[in-house]
Amino acid sequence: MLADDCILKTESLTKSFGGFTAVSNVNLRVQRGTIHALIGPNGAGKTTCFNLLTKFLEPTAGHIKFNGLDITKEKPAQIAKRGIIRSFQISAVFPHMTALENVRIGLQQELGTSFYFWKSEKSLDVLNARAMEALKQVGLEAFADEMAVNLPYGRKRALEIAATVAMNPELMLLDEPTQGMGHEDVSLVTDLIKRVSAGRTVLMVEHNMKVVANIATTISVLQRGEIIAEGSYEVVSQNPLVMEAYMGTTDTELQGH
Repeated sequence: MLADDCILKTESLTKSFGGFTAVSNVNLRVQRGTIHALIGPNGAGKTTCFNLLTKFLEPTAGHIKFNGLDITKEKPAQIAKRGIIRSFQISAVFPHMTALENVRIGLQQELGTSFYFWKSEKSLDVLNARAMEALKQVGLEAFADEMAVNLPYGRKRALEIAATVAMNPELMLLDEPTQGMGHEDVSLVTDLIKRVSAGRTVLMVEHNMKVVANIATTISVLQRGEIIAEGSYEVVSQNPLVMEAYMGTTDTELQGH
């Protein structure tokens, strides 16, 4: 992999709300084909950063480049068409639809029938194969005909990731994929993130340091809206600035034990 093979790059990305700067001069470099984690204590600016990258917020200053193209002024729909898909954008699981139907909904826009709910369901059958393939990738093929409401929490999150994968993103943005999960579900979702990252790039915000230590290639640490450290988990976890930033939580959280 080339050292400068950045799929996503930000230049002095900044977002201010009135007198408060939530993201300050962030220069992010996400290498193609990696799992890149964005971590930091509560209030560090992680979610704001994600909202800027997917254009749910407009930056106050700075630029965002995807595959070398400046996408700073583009709308969320344009960003998605370029191949940047964020998990929460399609994470509203429809409880009284099957797992297969949930994934298929995310693919409807390609047929131009997104809002034609009165059209025959048969018109969506062409998407079944792709939806099933996405379910297989996250180990949910056996649950294709199961109503989403009946799925355990961890499998609901797996279904959200399946819906993301089905859209064949070049860059997947996962926002707290293991939040609120027990140990077993965390392991399940961690394994499937590893699986679906093959052949694509993943940028994730994640609180669980064990997950980050296990799967992240590169970690960027945010504190008060600024990147204070970057590198592998081994490098970042020993950084004095990072240790100080996490003093308000616990040393064990940072060490991932």
